Amino acid sequence: MMEAISCEHAAESTCAAAVSLSIAETLRRFEREATRGVCDTGRYRCPYYVWGRGPPLVFIHGLGDTCRSFLVPIASLSAHFRCIAFDLPTGRGDRARPWEYRHADLVSDLFALLDHLELKQSYVLGSSFGSTIALAAAHIQPRRLPRLILQGGFAHRPLFPAELLLARVSRYLPGEMRHLPFRERIFRRSHYQPFVGRPAEVWQTFLDWTGATPISAAAWQALILHRVDIRRILADIRQPVLLVCGDRDPLIHAAHEEVLLNGLPNAGRIVIPGAGHMPSYSHPEMIALIVRDFLTPPE
Repeated sequence: MMEAISCEHAAESTCAAAVSLSIAETLRRFEREATRGVCDTGRYRCPYYVWGRGPPLVFIHGLGDTCRSFLVPIASLSAHFRCIAFDLPTGRGDRARPWEYRHADLVSDLFALLDHLELKQSYVLGSSFGSTIALAAAHIQPRRLPRLILQGGFAHRPLFPAELLLARVSRYLPGEMRHLPFRERIFRRSHYQPFVGRPAEVWQTFLDWTGATPISAAAWQALILHRVDIRRILADIRQPVLLVCGDRDPLIHAAHEEVLLNGLPNAGRIVIPGAGHMPSYSHPEMIALIVRDFLTPPE
């Protein structure tokens, strides 16, 4: 097992030295430099984008999020990697039937995208729920996915009874996540602290982009998450795996991280001080630096 590292002082100094692009500048560069496409996986029409050149690096977003969540770190990483991000199925304009999905189908969709892009190998960064897709895929085709980064990752995180009830009810609700009552107030209480000191646009972008997912799609994803338990396959995933954790994560705690560190034969951990569950929004500079350091071979 790799050493579990808490890089608080190193992270603070590196973060101070890094400069993050503004949201507006990131979007301008994205429109100018990235290409978009659609991959028919057989279950849904998967929208994706490709930005940059170099070794391929696929990003898998978390529950209720979109592929836009990685745009700011990708703006930096695009100089070193061919960054690919895609949206999980939602049932809104993508021909998906979320109620028929299983976790294994999400893994198969990832491989369908890799085949579509003719990628024999790719690095993968999985965020939150996306980390379970990355781990399951790495177990099935280890040579194709030689290194993994898990942001706020876990192997087993069943819903609490209240969360499970909410997910079951929300399967049939219309509208987007932004329309949920008291959503901003709840998010401010649980997610705002890592954004303190950032420009106001960063927090607003987080609210806007995570609020664009259909409520029903997020609910179906949550029900899939509730049933996921990949602890039994961790010992067979021998690729190097890096856990990127926030010390203010309200959703994934040290116990979830320890399951991965103890179960994966070749895993290490970096803790970003002051970060929560979504450091790709709140600490994009650190995410870009950590990813580049972990995936770039030494000269």
